[in-house]
Amino acid sequence: MTQTRTALFALILSLAGAAAAHAHASFENDEATSESGFKAVLQIPHGCDGKATTEVQVKLPEGFVFAKPQPKAGWEIEIIRGDYQKSYDNHGKTVTSGPLEIRWKNGNLSDDYYDTFVIKGTISGFDKQTDIAFPVTQLCGATDKVAWDEIPAEGADAHSLKHPAPTVTVTPATAAGHHGHDMAAMSGMSNTTVKAGSLEISGGAVKAMLPGAKVGGGGFTVKNGGSEDDTLISVESPAAGRVELHEMTMQNDVMKMRKLEQGIAIPAGATVALASGGLHLMFMDVKKPFAEGDSVPVTLTFEKAGKVDYMLAVGNAAGGTHKHN
Repeated sequence: MTQTRTALFALILSLAGAAAAHAHASFENDEATSESGFKAVLQIPHGCDGKATTEVQVKLPEGFVFAKPQPKAGWEIEIIRGDYQKSYDNHGKTVTSGPLEIRWKNGNLSDDYYDTFVIKGTISGFDKQTDIAFPVTQLCGATDKVAWDEIPAEGADAHSLKHPAPTVTVTPATAAGHHGHDMAAMSGMSNTTVKAGSLEISGGAVKAMLPGAKVGGGGFTVKNGGSEDDTLISVESPAAGRVELHEMTMQNDVMKMRKLEQGIAIPAGATVALASGGLHLMFMDVKKPFAEGDSVPVTLTFEKAGKVDYMLAVGNAAGGTHKHN
């Protein structure tokens, strides 16, 4: 019996090792919406037959534009630029060229570890659901490499490929609805809907700010179509020193606002609106006052759905005062 158990345990370890050895490069999040920002977080699971990875090359597909790679300590970055096949709008400016390939070079990622390589960009120009491929090549020294560049034929299963290229499924942008309070007063709401697991984020908006102002407000709507509760834990934005989750209430005819340290619950089957007059976002230490017609990027962190990148449209300024506890 002991020998049988030992043999079975050895078989399990062997199979687990084989599965790890054949794990392929992939994205942490492989779903996105057209006309929205997207953070491509590429996972590199192993080296080349035990050898350390020294370079990672990522070819960018048409429709993933305005790309910017995230620097990595110990690695150099090379950006290969060229012409897009189509033209794209970047805040009113027509753009016809940009990064086509990103390379992290002269690094050293041991086969004993995995790491991620991040590129932020915008997905644009898709009017139907489309899978876009990001061919990846790992170099391990001067001669060894692993190429994740196979793209399945239309209708074929990518799992049948030995070295499939990482892909992202893009859904077309849809007009977003909104719920509750006076979100419409901010006008200029984002008309894109972003999905993350069972959550659907839409109707993003922030108020325009007066010159010299350092604090701004805004929000969006979250619909939980799943069977499990979730929680919005935090929000970050490069446009502000910090972003806080707040709730505004009336106490003895006085409008007061408090910071929600535990986040905002998103119950299963419910729709939660963040807007003026109730739950909302407060942007603190804003670097440049939000101007009507612009957009503000945010990264939302949910307890179960994880991190989601989203854009909030800047509408007109709305009045109203409040006090903090």
